[in-house]
Amino acid sequence: MKNPTERRTLMKKTINQSQLDEIMSYATTKKNIFGAVLCVEKEDDSLSLVSGVGNIQPDDQYFIASVTKLYITAVILKLRLEKQLQLDDKISKYLSKEIVSHIHVFKGIDYSNEITIKHLMSNTSGIPEYFSSDVIKELVINGNDDSWPLEKTLEVIKEKKPNFIPGQKGKASYSDPNYKLLGKIIETITGKRIQDVLKEFIFDELKLEKTYVFEDVKDSRPVPIYYKSKPLHLPLYMSSISSEGGVVSTAKETMIFFRAFFNGHFFPKENLTELMHWNLIFGPGVFYYGIGISQQPLSLFEFKRGLIGHWGHSGAFAFYHPKTDIYFTGTINQFTGHGVAVKLMRDVIKFFKE
Repeated sequence: MKNPTERRTLMKKTINQSQLDEIMSYATTKKNIFGAVLCVEKEDDSLSLVSGVGNIQPDDQYFIASVTKLYITAVILKLRLEKQLQLDDKISKYLSKEIVSHIHVFKGIDYSNEITIKHLMSNTSGIPEYFSSDVIKELVINGNDDSWPLEKTLEVIKEKKPNFIPGQKGKASYSDPNYKLLGKIIETITGKRIQDVLKEFIFDELKLEKTYVFEDVKDSRPVPIYYKSKPLHLPLYMSSISSEGGVVSTAKETMIFFRAFFNGHFFPKENLTELMHWNLIFGPGVFYYGIGISQQPLSLFEFKRGLIGHWGHSGAFAFYHPKTDIYFTGTINQFTGHGVAVKLMRDVIKFFKE
């Protein structure tokens, strides 16, 4: 029989709905957080809870933004499993000369034909970001909605200086164009639009009824993202970023995908180790990036151990905490409030720590 101390420890290693709701109530006490949703599940299926506060109900649809990159990673690895590509393939094998030409000219040397699929997935291509402070100012701060298709993105990045030589040891720089190009590669291989590939390979496969790629500029289903106190209305932009951040989902359906991702549904589970070759990135935020997946430290004391998954600029997230075997999905729906989401997840984790 367990002694009283052991019983208290065992009792602490769980969380119930009212406790999760209480944790979530903190979110809307913070400035400019108008709503949040959090789904929490354990690897052993002993726990499955979801809580919504403020203007977001538990089953509401929201923009998952760059969490979409995990879906692209799943498709790429599934195509590899089917022997339709290899991660070390040069992107020039799948993309036209017009796309690849002069995409990476560093110190007078053209490295465009040296970039691989793995370089794109791991943000080690050196290709610069188009989503710069100027673009953020126009889209987010000023609210001037605009479309950013691949062609426009290519024009911008080909005028910019690359960050480093593709695959340079220890170098990584977060860049959305990497995933625009991955989307185009998927389209070339499958002969289908990326929207249709994601629907066939993931949404229909997992029977996700409320998950889709945002395309219709009149679509009002996703709850609005906020920038500070201002709701953002960016249908042109959101409909133009299918492979880098265009998926709409719910916390529960994101959880279904996320757990399938980690448990061998799309590719052998042992491949996860291959993805976790981390490079430190300093923007946006400080985190590690692997191959199509990221690691977010929870504190300075656990800097190389933390949450594994992905953030979205919308405040969306999908993370796994290996130490406690807990999965988290949800959003705080705020362009500037990711620290609140970290606190919510950390507060849940405390219930499971000895």
